[in-house]
Amino acid sequence: MTDEAQLRWMALGDTTRQPAVVLLHGGPGLPDYLDDVASMIADLAPVYRYDQRGTGQSPWRGPHSFARHVDDLAELLDVWEVPKAVLIGHSYGTDLASRFCLRHSDRVAAMLLMCGPFVGDWDTGYRAERGRRMSVAQQERFRELKELPDRTEEQEVELLTLAWFTDHADPERGWHWAARSARWRRPVSWSMNDELGKEGRADPLDEHLADLCARLPARAELLGGADDPRPVTALESLARRLALPLTRIGGAGHEPWLEQPDAVRRHLQRFVQGAVGA
Repeated sequence: MTDEAQLRWMALGDTTRQPAVVLLHGGPGLPDYLDDVASMIADLAPVYRYDQRGTGQSPWRGPHSFARHVDDLAELLDVWEVPKAVLIGHSYGTDLASRFCLRHSDRVAAMLLMCGPFVGDWDTGYRAERGRRMSVAQQERFRELKELPDRTEEQEVELLTLAWFTDHADPERGWHWAARSARWRRPVSWSMNDELGKEGRADPLDEHLADLCARLPARAELLGGADDPRPVTALESLARRLALPLTRIGGAGHEPWLEQPDAVRRHLQRFVQGAVGA
């Protein structure tokens, strides 16, 4: 990158085709985990993914900012020779896609925001629902692990499993998925999470929605799991403010492609086919 950072990226499908799809993973502070999503649409268009700086195999020890992460995406599009991309963001990736669109709307061919962004006071409802999905013992253990100044590897895995299993509609399968993810979506960049969290609170996306609405591409949609612990009402409110269609996937939580892969595949194929055809 222009500041000498190194980013790991991956491509799937025929990279000579345009426009390309770019998947933006969540976190902030996690490495890319959207390989299953990429395989659902790679027959329609080339699909690019990357570990955001400071995560996975993209080492970085400097400061984090939304502006720098937006610049990273713009530079990667140049490297890939992609003048306009179909952006599909998940969770925090929807915030990144939105902030990229605010600065580079001319480079966004279409945009699908999956399980985010959440605006307004969504966090209160999310914490309450996450607590409801935990037992009393799990809640106590979660608080105990969060308060540790240093955690062993096994304690970190336990913390992440407790934090993530409630993201799914099915608690039994959710525990399995969370425990698996806690070992390979690593290491978590807690500094990145903290820095971007503070910037997001100081400069919330809520205050830019009117501008975002004016800059959205003609094809833009929201997709969410009906059983995401993050309140679906927050996505409904966002859909109204941005005048976008919202699809709710029943029987799915924050990672709907795991619980309802067929429904998500059909939706992604329809969306990408329309974007590529356009």
